[in-house]
Amino acid sequence: MALVDKACVTKCKDSDSNFSEIIELNVGGQVYVTRHTTLTAVPDTLLWNMFSQKTPKDLARDSKGRYFLDRDGFLFRYILDYLRDLNLVLPDYFPEKSRLQREAEFFQLHDLSKHLCPKVCKEDSIGEDISQGDPEEPAFLSSAGGSITSMETLRLAPSIRSANLRSPSLESRRSGYITIGYRGSYTIGRDIQTDAKFRRVARITVCGKTSLAKEVFGDTLNESRDPDRPPERYTSRYYLKFNFLEQAFDKLTEVGFHMVACSSTGTCAFANNDPSEDKVWTSYTEYVFCRE
Repeated sequence: MALVDKACVTKCKDSDSNFSEIIELNVGGQVYVTRHTTLTAVPDTLLWNMFSQKTPKDLARDSKGRYFLDRDGFLFRYILDYLRDLNLVLPDYFPEKSRLQREAEFFQLHDLSKHLCPKVCKEDSIGEDISQGDPEEPAFLSSAGGSITSMETLRLAPSIRSANLRSPSLESRRSGYITIGYRGSYTIGRDIQTDAKFRRVARITVCGKTSLAKEVFGDTLNESRDPDRPPERYTSRYYLKFNFLEQAFDKLTEVGFHMVACSSTGTCAFANNDPSEDKVWTSYTEYVFCRE
């Protein structure tokens, strides 16, 4: 990062006293708490001008006195991370790189915006092996074929490059949630030493956005209960043509989903309302998978 001249440093110090050291922000409804020095880390940016060239009374606030910015509250977390140490680490299968680039432009973070831009020329000293075909492809840096000195302010995690090489197309990298549910039953004999009958999975249901469900399960997805569902609508009526949970988990894992939560309920009853008969246990379980 280029050094700031002494006049600029002096100007920043003079205006620091107008703000407290810890600053609360409301960005599009998301609350962030950070240091004043973080917001003014990069000179001549929007945040630097707001918190070094203006006074608190000049800035918009919400009902609780927090400084308000009418921008994307989710993507601001990456803007703030970049300001903290001038590094950027994006998650695998990041679907909103172009929107983040737009936010970087708004906040006048020109270096960040330039390196997020999908069309990067060789003069910018970014390696020739950057993928330029997919505008949403996660960016990564390489020292091959160019000098890395001009990009020391933006270093992406090494895993991003490997994810870039093995990631599926843009359509299959959309973020979202898929919930897998199943209702099962098993019987325990009256004799405690008797082996229980194995679990019976009657049907595996799929809940989520139609386009994501079709992407993951393809021809194994039974749509007979909810035909002609538009791709961007949600459904809870699909189920799978197989009844192996592990097979469903494998398909989700192969396209970048990971489990984030699960819940289960169970009941016990006698098959014929006769205490002498075997007990039948039934359960319903849901597994929530996410791809970011």
